Amino acid sequence: MATPDLADPLVAEDSQPRRSQFRLFVDAFIANRLAVVGLVLVLIAVFAGVTADWIAPQDPNAQNLSRRLEPPSADYLLGTDQYGRDLLSRILHGTQVSLAVGFFSIVIASGFGVLFGGIAGYLGGIIDDIVMRIMDVFLAFPALILAIGILAVLGPSVGNVITVIAVVSIPQIARVTRSAVLTQKEEEYVQAARVIGLPVHVRLFKHVLLNCLAPITVQATLLVAWAILTETALSFLGLGVRPPTPTWGTILFEGKDYILLNIWWMSLFPGIAIMLTMLGLNFLGDGLRDALDPKVRTD
Repeated sequence: MATPDLADPLVAEDSQPRRSQFRLFVDAFIANRLAVVGLVLVLIAVFAGVTADWIAPQDPNAQNLSRRLEPPSADYLLGTDQYGRDLLSRILHGTQVSLAVGFFSIVIASGFGVLFGGIAGYLGGIIDDIVMRIMDVFLAFPALILAIGILAVLGPSVGNVITVIAVVSIPQIARVTRSAVLTQKEEEYVQAARVIGLPVHVRLFKHVLLNCLAPITVQATLLVAWAILTETALSFLGLGVRPPTPTWGTILFEGKDYILLNIWWMSLFPGIAIMLTMLGLNFLGDGLRDALDPKVRTD
């Protein structure tokens, strides 16, 4: 009986165990150093937000006017604000609010965006035209300006901020979903499902959309960063979360009047928290995009 020649590269390649798609994804993601750095930064931010009630050294709203505007010290690691509140505690609790707004708003936007984009892309025709023209109307306005206009009517609150950011994010998710569905619906497995008589909703949700999760996941990850930045901007403008609830935007807003007085810590430290979180989410999104793309993964 002839034995395979392992010197033959084709035989050697066939003799190697094939790795699962998940393993290929993990290996590609780990090989991207910036993606790993982004994941670590995001996990640190999530840990800080989840455990803020336990690791914060003080009550974020507790005032001590005798210790107001103190620079970083052993008692107050990041200093105090104009009311003597511990800045570290406020930033930690601000992480909790900002991450919650970013996450929940994009989860809501993803649900509606995938639904609208999936239906428009799969059914096509007049339905596609109507749905995407409505999305285009929203995209015609700058997202931040649209959010400010809606909040001016609804009023500032955590729930309203989440709702507004979700509304202005839906068109972006819908367009990405529609593009992915237009590609997937022409695949042979979808045509086979249609031939055997599977209902439209089964073909769309069970076969097409499940294979569109990669681009949708990447887009949603990047939008979380945008949502947090938008919440920060809205709070900075006084249209976001109401004081005294700490958010990164409100802390920056309170610190802006003291920069010229050389009280730098009220603006520097929340700015660093925002910057590191934005970098982490963008690195993570880019890493997911590369790891989920078979062409990039093969290269």
